Amino acid sequence: MRGRDSESTLRLFVACELPPGMKAPLASLQEGLRKRGAPRLRWVRPEGIHLTLKFLGAVPQEKVDAICQALTPTVEGIPPLTLSLAEVGTFGDRRGPRVLWVSVQGDLENLACLQQRVEKALEPLGFPPERKRFSPHLTLARVPDRMDTADRHLAKELANATPVPTAPSVTIGELSLMRSILGPGGAVYERLAAFPLG
Repeated sequence: MRGRDSESTLRLFVACELPPGMKAPLASLQEGLRKRGAPRLRWVRPEGIHLTLKFLGAVPQEKVDAICQALTPTVEGIPPLTLSLAEVGTFGDRRGPRVLWVSVQGDLENLACLQQRVEKALEPLGFPPERKRFSPHLTLARVPDRMDTADRHLAKELANATPVPTAPSVTIGELSLMRSILGPGGAVYERLAAFPLG
């Protein structure tokens, strides 16, 4: 079950939250795409952009403590991560892009190690590992299902042609268990637990 919250479940994911020094350039990047004529996309609020390591879906509330216990050792020996923005891209299919994102660069080896530890730690709790290779990215916008093919290809062309703003590297010092609360204005994220790296 990977849908919305109910009275007994929470929509959860594991992520690295971004410091303010990375959110301002992301807001600038979104604004640049809008000004260049991006079609009507569902933009992620800059304050809510994060680096997802694993999406858990709808999880029974009584399982949260076990998840936290499993995540605690995953951060041991992983130093704080120094990351910066790399390039804009898209995920999609034959119809065109579904997601516009920006990739990150920097301590990718340690980031991948952390992500693998998260996968292994949560598998015994009933969360199977992702089949796709981990591709660290920050989601900027999602393409509405009803968007026509021409606008989808325009969005892809703009993404490929948009430079990433120059911004200093930032340090990410913790792993977070996050709750996603879906509402009419988009998702709002709440941190349930944090696990300091190091």
